[in-house]
Amino acid sequence: MIPRVVIGAPASGHGKTTVATGLLAAYARRGMTVAPFKVGPDYIDPGYHALAAGRPGRNLDPVLAGEHRIAPLFAHGSAGAELAVVEGVMGLYDGRTGAGDTGSTAQVAELLSAPVILVVDAAAQGRSIAALVHGFRSFGSVRLAGVILNRVGSDRHESLLREACEEVGTPVLGALRRADAVAAPSRHLGLVPAAERRAEARASVDALAALVAASVDLDEVAVIARSAPALSVTPWSPESALETAGLDLSGPQGARGVRPVIAIAGGPAFSFSYAETPELLTAAGADVVTVDPLRDEKLPAGTRGLVVGGGFPEVYAAELSANEPLRLAVASLAAVGGPIVAECAGLLWLCRTLDDAPMCGVLDADAAMTPTLTLGYRDAVALSDSPLAPAGTRVTGHEFHRTTVHPRSGLLLSPAGGAAWQWRGADPEGFATPAVHASYLHLHWAGAPSLASNVVAAASTPR
Repeated sequence: MIPRVVIGAPASGHGKTTVATGLLAAYARRGMTVAPFKVGPDYIDPGYHALAAGRPGRNLDPVLAGEHRIAPLFAHGSAGAELAVVEGVMGLYDGRTGAGDTGSTAQVAELLSAPVILVVDAAAQGRSIAALVHGFRSFGSVRLAGVILNRVGSDRHESLLREACEEVGTPVLGALRRADAVAAPSRHLGLVPAAERRAEARASVDALAALVAASVDLDEVAVIARSAPALSVTPWSPESALETAGLDLSGPQGARGVRPVIAIAGGPAFSFSYAETPELLTAAGADVVTVDPLRDEKLPAGTRGLVVGGGFPEVYAAELSANEPLRLAVASLAAVGGPIVAECAGLLWLCRTLDDAPMCGVLDADAAMTPTLTLGYRDAVALSDSPLAPAGTRVTGHEFHRTTVHPRSGLLLSPAGGAAWQWRGADPEGFATPAVHASYLHLHWAGAPSLASNVVAAASTPR
């Protein structure tokens, strides 16, 4: 099994992304094949991981995918790699609200039998760091193999911190000084995605590689990673996932006996997507292609279905609105019954307007920015049949946005629809018809492989 290490922290903001991305980049520059992972539902950090590692960044989320799938998904994503780095989420033991450590970095570390390295922002700490580290070593059952100090102010400060950690028997594996060159810009939902600042992001990753290589004992971290025991697990695969779900792997055929083409929106405006989504669609019988709504004026040739994930259309509202040919093509696809599945950013794009800028007009609704952050896991049930799921389907998803959608009269192109989801404590949410499913809910399709099969089947139906 692949050598592996989990990068945790006492809380958000201590520098997990800095260290994890820097480690990936530093090892890659040594010629090693490294596999990147992120705990939880975050889409942005894996984009930086992918730049650093040169292979897709993948998510390990026990809430969305199921804890029994975490080790198989890890084995799938780390195939062929020499070392894997797993960046944690929030604080080490922070998970789903009200559910103990479920969904936490600690839970994933245990599911992977992986050692943990704790990143600690030491900017305002001295000897008290010993009490903090001792507390994390004593609480829970993960193996805390060492500490990396972040935002260290001086040689004297570093010496004081190292002596304190030695008092509690915890090795210090590195000490990073404050460095503006490695900082990534942030906005209303966190870091600006790497896909939106490719050249600048590459420069940041290169700076991180240099910083970590100079500040962290890479050889010792690799020794710790190799100390992880073997995992007896069969790697996840999209084909086996569909078979286990009882789905027909022969794949539906289109009207002319060919695999249906399903386009997935990508590019800077729609950069939120799990790596397993296109893999599952392909295994279910589709030919998957990418369309960039900021650049492409037409859907790919032969497109019979469209999947639009998350991202930041509110940042690119003017550019998306200006691409009228593609907006009309999307509306035409919906009008003839071509399946369209959209979540969060995709929902906004399908609306009549976004901050008063014309969008695709598939939904008779208007979207707008709001100062309020909506965030959390949701246990949802489908209220209406759609290309994604029949009514009654139960899923667990994640909601994360600072926008609102105001319906006018329902669905513009089909009155025969209803709400997409219902979950406890909330009004019915989203839009669903036989052709369209649009909602704020982000789903990890590895947790419900039938979703991919449903979409491909809908795209294969003669029209």
